[in-house]
Amino acid sequence: MSRLRIFNDTAPEAPLLDTQDGAVIADELKKIGVTFERWQAAHEVAPGASQDEVFAAYRSDIDRLVAERGFKSVDVASIAPDNPNRAELRKKFLDEHFHKEDEVRFFVAGSGLFTLHVGDKVYEIECVKDDLIAVPDSTTHWFDMGEEPSFVAIRFFTEPDGWVGHFTGTDIAQKFPRYIPTQAS
Repeated sequence: MSRLRIFNDTAPEAPLLDTQDGAVIADELKKIGVTFERWQAAHEVAPGASQDEVFAAYRSDIDRLVAERGFKSVDVASIAPDNPNRAELRKKFLDEHFHKEDEVRFFVAGSGLFTLHVGDKVYEIECVKDDLIAVPDSTTHWFDMGEEPSFVAIRFFTEPDGWVGHFTGTDIAQKFPRYIPTQAS
């Protein structure tokens, strides 16, 4: 189940809001310019499906988003809990950073935790199967896939170098809990 928790950035132990209501999540994130949507596949996507099979299941939503936002490329990223590089991959984006283009991800399967730092608030969004999140460019955030990552995500890009992480050097991400999935992937 998708989940949003909002904190003051100095109080990681005391959420101001904790909800799994999709409409509330979308409304709260919209206030800070973040898009949150739920998509439904046109047909079942089997584990191990090819990129083309994944795209076919979500074609109408993918085409709509590409047309609305001008994305130039779309791909599928996948990681399994037995990936020998999982610790290294997890560590890559655990510190606060931003990108010079929107970070847009749709979770076909599995889950991950996006944590956004906007003003004096921290927005912790657990994205699960069927969730789309679009984090605006220059929004500071971090991403945690958990100790045993398991997800398949469609990624949208405007520029080839747009997804480079620009790290802020702060330690705020270490002050908030690491990701432990609340549902089976």
